Amino acid sequence: MKKVFKIFAVTVSVVSLLMAAGCSKKGGADTIKIGVYEPLTGANAGGGAIELEGIRLANKLYPEVKVGDKTYRVQLAVADNKSDKVEAANAVQRLITNDKVALILGSWGSSLSIAGGEVAKDAGIPVIGLSCTNPLVTAGNDWYFRVCFIDPFQGTVMANYAYSDLGARNAVIVREISNDYSVGLAKYFTDRFIELTGDPNAILTTIDYNTGDQDFSAQLTQVKALNASVVFAPGNFTESALVIQQARDLGLNVPFIGGDTWETPEFVDVGSDRVEGAVFSTFYDSSVASNPVAETLLTEYKAAYSKEPAAVTALGFDGYLLALDAIKRAGSTDPAAIRDAIAATSGFLGATGEVTLDENGDATKSAFIKEVQSGKFVFKTIIAP
Repeated sequence: MKKVFKIFAVTVSVVSLLMAAGCSKKGGADTIKIGVYEPLTGANAGGGAIELEGIRLANKLYPEVKVGDKTYRVQLAVADNKSDKVEAANAVQRLITNDKVALILGSWGSSLSIAGGEVAKDAGIPVIGLSCTNPLVTAGNDWYFRVCFIDPFQGTVMANYAYSDLGARNAVIVREISNDYSVGLAKYFTDRFIELTGDPNAILTTIDYNTGDQDFSAQLTQVKALNASVVFAPGNFTESALVIQQARDLGLNVPFIGGDTWETPEFVDVGSDRVEGAVFSTFYDSSVASNPVAETLLTEYKAAYSKEPAAVTALGFDGYLLALDAIKRAGSTDPAAIRDAIAATSGFLGATGEVTLDENGDATKSAFIKEVQSGKFVFKTIIAP
């Protein structure tokens, strides 16, 4: 359904707050504040940290934005959402109330983004999601946008890979049931895989676990007995790595495939050589970066960190640049004007490709397929939307 920008009646005090949102004087210079909420501690900290690296690098390279005739220095206000839904909502509230940000970037983890999005929506502060792929992040929320693809596409890509590249005609789903991202992605994979096979029983079973679980022997014993062609196991990087590691220890050599959350150093650190051959979809690969923005990111990131950027790092970089572009196009520091400018984004060039937002605030982007080889994430192919 097409988004309709709604104007809400607000009290005079809230109007005054929004008029001043994100703007202040610091050392005689005008500043505008951009909030960032990421999981910097807890189960998702590895993902939040590398996403924040991209934002911080972009802020270092592009620390100012022109608004009309004035130039503003951009100040980041960073809040840790602690990998927790309640804390995500609290983090967004603090950014709005205490830091008086004009807009917000984040968060790694769709569950965290959904929780934070409700607070931003109620306050009338726009948010640019970076790697949160669940459709519910933007559904019914005119203030939330994103620079990544969404799970219906990602699930379809991985189902196609299982069917066409692996020749799989049946599959087992292993879900992190407490994770909205995992549950949603599993559903879209299931729908497409059944469509491809024409067999309503092509998914042999769906097995669940909870965030933080360490022992998956019972679930994996069941998987082994089913003799599946492939296991689709989208979930957080730590638990996913443990699932695959324990599967290999049980002698279960079936291919494991998953989603974008696997592209973190912790996935390999935890899984070690047991995650060799794991295949997943993601947002970006530096080996096929082919535009000036991508080249800038690659050069500057390597100089700063002596490694290549992860996909979510590139998305963090792009989210910050899109925020500056929207502020400039809005010609205003007013959150509502910035929201309208973000919504009108078309043909914006970022490191991960071109961004045009649809009526739901979602970007249509290509997917990159990677495989773990010798402890590295190695590019296999790119799938256009």
